[in-house]
Amino acid sequence: MSCTAFKLRFGVIGTNFVSDWLLEGAAEDPRFEVAAIYSRSQDTANAFAEKHNIPHTFISLEKMASSPLIDAVYIASPTALHSEQAILFMEHGKHVLCEKPSASNVRELSRMIETAKKYDVVFMEAMKSTLMPGFKAVLQHLPEIGTVRRYFASYCQYSSRYDKLKAGEVMNAFKPELSNGAVMDLGIYTIYPLVVLWGRPLGISATGTLLSTGVDGQGAVNFEYEDKCATILYSKVADSLLPSEIQGEEGTIVIDKIQSPDRILLKYRNGISQDISVADRQNEYYYEVKEFIDLVQSGDRVSSVNSHLNSLITLEIIDEVRRQLGVVYPADKN
Repeated sequence: MSCTAFKLRFGVIGTNFVSDWLLEGAAEDPRFEVAAIYSRSQDTANAFAEKHNIPHTFISLEKMASSPLIDAVYIASPTALHSEQAILFMEHGKHVLCEKPSASNVRELSRMIETAKKYDVVFMEAMKSTLMPGFKAVLQHLPEIGTVRRYFASYCQYSSRYDKLKAGEVMNAFKPELSNGAVMDLGIYTIYPLVVLWGRPLGISATGTLLSTGVDGQGAVNFEYEDKCATILYSKVADSLLPSEIQGEEGTIVIDKIQSPDRILLKYRNGISQDISVADRQNEYYYEVKEFIDLVQSGDRVSSVNSHLNSLITLEIIDEVRRQLGVVYPADKN
């Protein structure tokens, strides 16, 4: 007696490079099937469908949400649109994998989580780094550095869109009406792993630089915990070559790139070093898709790593950082 292999049919919202990357990684999971693409423009939808061999196109979100052709949706639209779109699809019984940051603010995310629970569907933030083998290796070896005292993470990457902003052209990356800016785009990669490790901080102190559009171009944030502390740096207006670290009394774990942990060294206080990198891994976007499909297939609804609570705490932190820096989005007023 043969059994049919499990397949999860996805619709995709968003035709930019992030969707390209996600589909490339998702193709490594045989359970993934891309069935539909949405765009406001039929020509854009057709071009993306041809590029990725997608059988169905939609220019109506409502029609795609109600379509029997898909079981789940991957949302890679601007952050300001995530909440409305995710809720629409969940109300039609579709599972939602939502690109980070999952929403403009905690209020929006709370509504999304409530909707997921009401309609008994999977809702997960697509934060890839915390699901990669490198981060799992960090968690596995954490006891070896003794009592942990400090977390330091840096993700500073000069944006070509900043050049255009200086020339007078405002790209999406720096538009407050799309709920964008440096902490939402890059800073979140330094904050989410911290939340997975230690949860909600006792105190937050942020400084940063605002750009002409009113969003942040860079920032530095200190976090207070009961017996340890954390510092993060993020920027879209300057580069940094600093690695990230988790410092303990017996040693330090050095992570080359917090946003995509590949090369990881464990350096003991006695001078001995151990390479704890995971040599063989798949496309970095494979792991979030695998986690998501695992949840749907098993009947579970919430990831133990990219959990609703971790996503909420992360956005709580970002909301507070924005408040201290004076970054306000139109979505905050709705």
